[in-house]
Amino acid sequence: MPEDVEGALRRAIKLEWVTIGVLVVTVSIIFLVLGNSQAMKTAWIEDMLSFIPPIAFLVGVQIAGRPASVERPFGHHRAIGIAHLVAATALAGMAVYLIIDSTMKLIAAEHPTIGGITLFGQTFWLGWLMIAAMVITSVPPVILGRMKLHLAPPLHNKVLFADADMNKADWMTGVAVIVGVLGIGFGLWWADAAAAIVVSFSILRDGWVNVRAAVKGLLDARATTYDDTEPHPLLHQVQDYLDGLDWAEDTGARVRDEGQVFQVEAFVVPRPTSSIDIDALEKVRTGLKNLDWKVNDVVVAPVRTIPDVARKRDRTTT
Repeated sequence: MPEDVEGALRRAIKLEWVTIGVLVVTVSIIFLVLGNSQAMKTAWIEDMLSFIPPIAFLVGVQIAGRPASVERPFGHHRAIGIAHLVAATALAGMAVYLIIDSTMKLIAAEHPTIGGITLFGQTFWLGWLMIAAMVITSVPPVILGRMKLHLAPPLHNKVLFADADMNKADWMTGVAVIVGVLGIGFGLWWADAAAAIVVSFSILRDGWVNVRAAVKGLLDARATTYDDTEPHPLLHQVQDYLDGLDWAEDTGARVRDEGQVFQVEAFVVPRPTSSIDIDALEKVRTGLKNLDWKVNDVVVAPVRTIPDVARKRDRTTT
């Protein structure tokens, strides 16, 4: 990795450790004021699930940094993708449970109650403590999420992006829970379960989007940007480099995302009048690797025809 990327990785690791510390405090605070609110229970479970992405990131980065071996000739970079899938599956699975649980309580017309609490000789409604807890615990994740979002692009780490995206949206969970708690206070018994369902669907969305992205990566889909919104610019850079070979009649390439780095397979059709040797192919390989630090491995194959899946595409449609 270049020095600036290594610096970004170190900052990301520190942020994830800070996130874990913040979550420990958050789940403790919310647990103390849970009461009978389904929305508060759902928010607490969501915060418990929020441990998974940072832990998955830390473990994935640690394993991915191991060198290749005879048994693992392609290295351990897939650990990032596996960590991504594990985190996303846990989110989606728990979201389904929470939706069913909250819906059943809504159908059963359970009327949650929030009583009073005495602190320092003063008795007041526990709902105020719940609201205060949600306000206090919703702010740090949003700040941490925005900081992580700046590090996801240079690192091309989709686990970090998924974690940052979830953190950034935590304020919506806080608002939903506050509405649910206030609903109980105003006698709207259904508001609590409804808020819990809203939070659950938010968790399900995060889980589904990330499961889909993780599975695509593990199935060697075309390399995309860290947020999976478009083909990665490196695809075009690789093709541009190959198009610049004066001794090649036709070229093509396929690039797959191994988690945080890419593997490139380049195909070249030599001109009939050209004579290429090992040095020429090695120069192409070196040139492609020098395009970007994320190009971890390159295979250059002289062929008679370019495979269909590696043929050049119209960039306006990719």
